[in-house]
Amino acid sequence: MREARHRHNGVPLNSAQYAMALDYLEFDYSEDEEGTGTWDAMASVRAERVPELAGEIEALLRWASQRFAGRQGALEDGNDWDYDLQAQDDDGQPLSARFDRAAGRLELQASATGRTTVSLCLSGSTQFGDALRQAFDLEA
Repeated sequence: MREARHRHNGVPLNSAQYAMALDYLEFDYSEDEEGTGTWDAMASVRAERVPELAGEIEALLRWASQRFAGRQGALEDGNDWDYDLQAQDDDGQPLSARFDRAAGRLELQASATGRTTVSLCLSGSTQFGDALRQAFDLEA
């Protein structure tokens, strides 16, 4: 978990050759014996940084929803990717975190006091993983 530096890379999301740098989400990668990849990230930010963190998560989930449209859900059911998104305050109380796929928007409730901690877990097929690494400049 880290408080990252904020920087703007200025690269449009619809560019076919971009690699969007992630400033708040730092992923740990694991893979099971069937080749399913899992990327886990946690970020904890003060209230003034919640919009930037939310924007980063929103961009990532919007990219996945568009690039792998109609293929999000349980991987054991033949889908290419899925995610779990959770948020909480300093006391461990849950905060609302919801991605509206149709609108491509993330609603993230900020902590009224202290920090907002968000955890994001992505899982995906080899094809999803390759595209994710390229789009967001993630290490294998």
